[in-house]
Amino acid sequence: MSENSELLEIYRIMLLARILDKKILSIQRQGRIGPYVPCMGEEGAVVPSTFSLEKNDWLFSSYRELGAHLARGISVDLILAQLFGNSQDLSKGRQMSNSWGSKVLNDVPTAAPIGAYLPVAVGVATAAKLRKQESCVLAFLGDGATSASDFHVAMNFAGVNKAPIVFLCRNNGWAISLPVTKQTASESIAVKAKAYGFEGLQVDGSDALAVYLASKKAFEKARQGGGPTLIEALTYRAGPHSTADDPKRYRTDEASWEEKDPVNRLRQSLVSKGVWNEENETRLSKEYETLVSESLARQEAIRPLPPKELIFEDVYSEMPWNLKEQSDDMLLE
Repeated sequence: MSENSELLEIYRIMLLARILDKKILSIQRQGRIGPYVPCMGEEGAVVPSTFSLEKNDWLFSSYRELGAHLARGISVDLILAQLFGNSQDLSKGRQMSNSWGSKVLNDVPTAAPIGAYLPVAVGVATAAKLRKQESCVLAFLGDGATSASDFHVAMNFAGVNKAPIVFLCRNNGWAISLPVTKQTASESIAVKAKAYGFEGLQVDGSDALAVYLASKKAFEKARQGGGPTLIEALTYRAGPHSTADDPKRYRTDEASWEEKDPVNRLRQSLVSKGVWNEENETRLSKEYETLVSESLARQEAIRPLPPKELIFEDVYSEMPWNLKEQSDDMLLE
């Protein structure tokens, strides 16, 4: 596949992520689903890096990587099923919002505590190395996660074991309302990798090509036994941290974000290369709008919802007496 063909596919996924994200945010504001974490503005960091993965690789995400899950192969139907918590949801309605995943796709749902999954991701990468399996791990995190102890545990373990893992930090400048200048005194997040004995690099997270090339090179190195890489993608969170957040209370730069819009930047680049045009854009946008609307209608109409007794399943092979009592009491209500 040529570079232009790869960029076209990356653009298609970024555009789908943008259209789906807007629709999800809209139905959340209408009270049709619970809390949601939007991803507008960060598609250029997450989609190209995930596009570098191979079938046997693993994906660990936080909660702002909608585009990554689409790139990995999770369908729009499954994305919406998870948000509605209906009977089609692979996690059976038991995960927090934005916790997409698929065992078949080696796509691991996130954990609510910030950064808690990072040591697990390194463990998976180290196990693959010990078993001589041809698989790598991509682990996403936000700039705020670099203040979590699990981040440092994961970095150290990855460096010592030369684990085949790529850490992709989406540095959008804010951990909810806390600016990155209050997260760290380091000159960058990328430089932190040096203390753990491996490479860290900083890229423009709004430049899809730059992210793709950096990720591709990092995975090539990992597959050849070169160990981990930390990529700091400087990006921009165009909307709120979540639907419970009002960014206007702590920042004033929203008006200028369109200059950094990764979807527009990649579109303009493709147009300048003569591989994309307005007709293509109109056709694909309409196709995705229809896809999302039809999927939304299907998923919102699914009944019955998962039975409440499911909360006691998939924990023990044989339910202990105390949980059995609780289950029986709940079913009597």
